Amino acid sequence: MPRYVAFLRGVSPMNARMPELRACFEAEGFGEVRTLLSSGNVVFNARSSSASALERRAERAMQASLGRSFRTIVRRAAYLQELLEAEPFAPFALPAAAKRVITFLGSPADTRLALPLEKDGASILAVIGSEVLAAYIPGPKAPSFMSLIERKFGTDITTRTLDTVRKCASA
Repeated sequence: MPRYVAFLRGVSPMNARMPELRACFEAEGFGEVRTLLSSGNVVFNARSSSASALERRAERAMQASLGRSFRTIVRRAAYLQELLEAEPFAPFALPAAAKRVITFLGSPADTRLALPLEKDGASILAVIGSEVLAAYIPGPKAPSFMSLIERKFGTDITTRTLDTVRKCASA
């Protein structure tokens, strides 16, 4: 059975408890459910299905169990592993201190954007299908990278650091 990762938008320990999220995914029939890092990352097994069907199932399960739902973007763990093995940030000359992030889109992006786009030390570097590669330098203006991404791709997205994506892909 394939392994999937659900990235939930807007989850924090203040608005969702990980044991409750895990329980609603299990109640929906997903197998070997595991939550990671208290920020809305749920890894699970399911029969082969489209990402959109799994997203709808997860969102309905959260609504039924938690009384609320979070925008869910699902990717196969194997796809994430392939993406990571390709070293997607390698072509870019990023400073060692740069935080590398991947934004997951609800649908493929318009690839006609002139990249990179930069603002306040944040850069949108590349678009690979429904994923956006970006980087920023931590500091007082670091949150501006999210406004840059949302301005270009809307809010039907969720973003994770490269390290978080690695942990999810191998969980």
